[in-house]
Amino acid sequence: MPEWNQFLEPYKQVVDELKVKLKGIRSQYTLEDVHTPVEFVTGRVKPLASIYDKTLEKGIPFEPSQELATELPDIAGLRIMCQFVDDIESVVKILRLRNDLKVIEERDYISNKKASGYRSYHVIIEYPVQTIKGEISVLAEIQIRTLAMNFWASIEHSLNYKYESELPAEISLRLERAAEAAFRLDEEMSLIRDEIQDAQQYFSAFKQTATRRYGKNKKEGGRKK
Repeated sequence: MPEWNQFLEPYKQVVDELKVKLKGIRSQYTLEDVHTPVEFVTGRVKPLASIYDKTLEKGIPFEPSQELATELPDIAGLRIMCQFVDDIESVVKILRLRNDLKVIEERDYISNKKASGYRSYHVIIEYPVQTIKGEISVLAEIQIRTLAMNFWASIEHSLNYKYESELPAEISLRLERAAEAAFRLDEEMSLIRDEIQDAQQYFSAFKQTATRRYGKNKKEGGRKK
């Protein structure tokens, strides 16, 4: 077990560092008072049980090694959720321009959805990690998808786990229909994107004004006492 802890530690560092950096994209857009393509960011290191399943699938030894690191580029995984489909392309462009990581591979499962109905945009990156023994390069996968795509993918993942990837035909069919419904929702939201963003800005400004008024009234109330 100690060898696995040592092997996975750089991956944990990748996830922790990239979560901060990717969330920083949202903060920067917010400060500019413009629409941010990043809604929120999550990340995880693949559990040992999942790594084991993958080694069986790929026919490689279940042991810490360079072969394992190369064959499983998603041991460190991050997800960037977006409001609109167009935001996904914006995020991908941002990742391509960054000089603190290198894009190795891109997989477009939005234009080319999987047979199950799965849609997402996957980017494999190489990220430099600073350790006490020097710098090492670690592979990681960043999945970029809309909120609707993420909801569908989460449900599909749970069902696949329950049925051990052997979904009943009826459930598979319903999942495919649900995937199409989710994508139609994304398309409809994109058509009224400007109206949605205007409403969000209005609501945000209203909250700020209400907060200031509350603070002012509370302060004045305290003085009267």
